[in-house]
Amino acid sequence: MRESRRYLLDTMVVSETRKVRADPRIVSFLSAADASSLFISVLTVGELRKGVEVKRRTDPDAAARIGSWVDGIELSFVDRVLPIDTPTARRWGEISADRTRPVIDTLIAATALVHGCTLVTRNTNDVQETGVPLIDPWRTDAAP
Repeated sequence: MRESRRYLLDTMVVSETRKVRADPRIVSFLSAADASSLFISVLTVGELRKGVEVKRRTDPDAAARIGSWVDGIELSFVDRVLPIDTPTARRWGEISADRTRPVIDTLIAATALVHGCTLVTRNTNDVQETGVPLIDPWRTDAAP
């Protein structure tokens, strides 16, 4: 029996699902995937919550709507939120030593490496030399 692939969705992929006219390639990718194979990083939860709080400063009503959406994301991924733990921190140190890269992007890449996931992201430039398997569903008709 073939082992199913695991996918770590970055924040841009998760955020795309909130759009009224989400990119059909993202919708197709996520629809074709087994939900149990999809994961998010605890950092994605943080980035989404940060977005809610930034929006709250200028539009509290919109922030409340977005906050409810984030609540739903957290609930739907409740057992599939991957942490930043010691093995992830070690791997991050290894992949960050050769050149300066964005911290959150490389921590998410390290998380994918440690947990055996393919990273699903639009931002491949900052992580392509880390050794993490990548899918950019905006550029390809990648099927899970």
